[in-house]
Amino acid sequence: MKRYGHGLVVGRFHPPHAGHHHLVATARERCERLTVLVRSSAADSLPLDERVAWMRETHPDALVVGTPVDGADTPAARTAVLRAAVPERVDAVFTSATHPEEPGRGLGAATVRVDSGHLGVPASAAVRADPAGCWDHLAPPVRAALTRRIVVLGAESTGATTMTLALTGHYRRRGGVWARTRYVAGHEHDTPGPPGARHHDRPPRSVDFPVLAQCRAEREEEAARDGAPVLFCDTDTDAFATTIWHERHTGTTSPAVGEIAARGRQHLWLLTDHRGVPYEPTGDTARRDGDRLRPWMTARFLTQLTRTGRRTAVLTGPHEERLAAAVAAVDALLAEGWGLTEPPEEPR
Repeated sequence: MKRYGHGLVVGRFHPPHAGHHHLVATARERCERLTVLVRSSAADSLPLDERVAWMRETHPDALVVGTPVDGADTPAARTAVLRAAVPERVDAVFTSATHPEEPGRGLGAATVRVDSGHLGVPASAAVRADPAGCWDHLAPPVRAALTRRIVVLGAESTGATTMTLALTGHYRRRGGVWARTRYVAGHEHDTPGPPGARHHDRPPRSVDFPVLAQCRAEREEEAARDGAPVLFCDTDTDAFATTIWHERHTGTTSPAVGEIAARGRQHLWLLTDHRGVPYEPTGDTARRDGDRLRPWMTARFLTQLTRTGRRTAVLTGPHEERLAAAVAAVDALLAEGWGLTEPPEEPR
C-alpha cells in the first residue's frame, strides 16, 4: 500500500464521530505526517475552537488546525483557503466524501478515498439529528460537551440527594445508552482541612470554597465524558450552588467561586423546596443553626437562579410529585434536542 509524505484530512467535524476518527487514523497510518484541517462557517452551531480541541485530544499525533471558510464560494476560493491554512506541500488528501476530487486536485495532491461504511457508522447528518442515538460513536470530549447536565439543589435537608439518586435510577431503567446514566455526588473528604477533619464537623473557611468548586467541576467533567446523554449533579457538587453555600457559611460572596460557576456547562436546575420536608440536620454546624436558615436558602437559591437566567424548575409536594415534575422538566429539555445545524451547501 502506497505511503505518502504529508497527508491532509479536511472536514467540519460537526461534531466529530467514529467515521471521522477512522478516516484520520487511516490517513495517519499511510503518511509520515498528517495535518487535519477543521473548517468552519458562521452558520455552525459548534464553536471552531472546541472542534479543534476535540480533534487534537483524539489525534495527538496529527497537526490539527482550524480555519473559517465563509465567502469561499468557488473551487478556486476554497483552494485558496486550504493553501492559506496549510501552506506546506500536500502529497495526498484523504477523504470519505462521495465526490472527493476537488481538494486534492486543487492542491496538486493525490486523492485517497477511505470508505468507513463497513464500520456501521451513521452519517454526520444522522449524528447531528440524534446525538443520543449515536452516543457510542462520539469520543469522550464530544460527549462531555453534549451531555445535558442537570443540577438538583436545595437547602440542607430538602431531599436534593434523594432526588438525584431517584432521577439517576429513573433514566437508567430506560435501558440502552441511558443505562449508563451517572450522577456526581458531594464527598465529605474533598473539603480541605486538618487530617481527619470532616466537612460537617467544622465551619468551612472562605478559602476552602474555590478549591471545592474546582474539584467538583472536574469530577463533573470526568463523569460527563463517560456516561449517558444526561448527567445529574447533587447540590454539593455544583459551583453555582457553592456560591450560595459560601454566603450561608461566611456571610459574603466569593468572586473566585463565581468565576468557576460562570464557566459551568449545566442546562437545568431543579430546586427542592424546604416546605413539607422534615428537618434532619447532618453535622455540628447544621445542628447548631437549626431549621432557621432553610427558608432563607430556598429563597436565595431561587433569587439567584432567576437573576442569572438559569433554567429552573421548583420541586414541591410529596416525593412522588417532585419526581414526576423533575422527570417532566428533564424530558422537556431532552425533547428540544441539541440544535446542531447542518453545514451550508457549497456552490460547485
